[in-house]
Amino acid sequence: MKRQKQLFACKDPYDCTKSKLFLAACRENFDYLLENCEDYKKICAAMGVHSSKDIRKPEDIPVIPTMLMKQHDFRVGKSLITATSSGTSGRVSHVHFDRESLTAALRMALKVTRYHGIMSATPCRYIVMGYKPHHSNKAAVVKTAYLTTFLAPAISRKYILKHTKDGYKPDFEGIVKALRKYEKGTAPVRFMGFPSYTFFLFRLLEEREISFRLPKGSKILLGGGWKQFYQEAVDKETFYKLAEKTLGIDERNIVEFFGAVEHPILYTDCPYHHFHVPVYSNVVIRDPDTLKPLPLEQIGLVNLITPICKATPILSIMTDDLGILHDGTNCPCGVRSPYLEIVGRVAPQDIKTCAAGAAELLNGVKI
Repeated sequence: MKRQKQLFACKDPYDCTKSKLFLAACRENFDYLLENCEDYKKICAAMGVHSSKDIRKPEDIPVIPTMLMKQHDFRVGKSLITATSSGTSGRVSHVHFDRESLTAALRMALKVTRYHGIMSATPCRYIVMGYKPHHSNKAAVVKTAYLTTFLAPAISRKYILKHTKDGYKPDFEGIVKALRKYEKGTAPVRFMGFPSYTFFLFRLLEEREISFRLPKGSKILLGGGWKQFYQEAVDKETFYKLAEKTLGIDERNIVEFFGAVEHPILYTDCPYHHFHVPVYSNVVIRDPDTLKPLPLEQIGLVNLITPICKATPILSIMTDDLGILHDGTNCPCGVRSPYLEIVGRVAPQDIKTCAAGAAELLNGVKI
């Protein structure tokens, strides 16, 4: 995978001059998958794509719906690690990673987090607003949250969701107790995890008229989405105001991540809260009815593309997210790549490619 190595070796994670290298890496990945994954080959053939010669642009790559990945465990060759989605829909996706894929992912994560100033040599205390690792939980969000605590040396790790005999239960009282202690110290505090539980903590503190002023350098790192609490999601302005009111952490020290287990690329918002597309990926917005690519500034289904993995065919996946791809050239942060705005989600039964389309894709594929 020569082209993949070259792509993930790019020093600037937002280098807009690497489009030809990106396409070459995608075609390289496509040929490998076609040769080594019979199920993927059948799906691509059904879409009229038989070799990389048929791929002239990233949007020409056949898309695999995330719903299909939840129904079928694609596996190509040997793998070292398997990650699963959260399973909030009742099913989980299995994504297998080989050594090359893991190396590429590590390079990407280090470059992106370094670019955004998230890596630090200053020891800090972590409050993880997510699951405490447990042998029964194989979800990728658990591993990702834990790995994020290595971006700065960890003095301690405190988790909001603890495993009990009745499953995971939130421990808000334990977090409040920890905050009383951490406020008196000098080590920065880093929150990491779901925005939903972080917001619920803000609301609890506000109701009790409790506020903290955490040590300088404290940050809030958000990832994983609102999941089953999507109906309680609040706008970013409200979230930022409550963060400063209850914890003394201002908007400049709140960073949000976007990603998916089926698309393990790290999207990190810039100081103006735009998810610029990194060099390692490509985003296509598609018409929900025709699946044809839409121009910038139009809303549609989010199609995510990356040549990061060869142990699972996640080269081009169709999410159930609705989004808009904006022109990034005028963003004050200086990054010129387009940026993605997620505006909502669509139920699988309302998505042609995930419902009727998935049945067509499965023709000849044994589940």
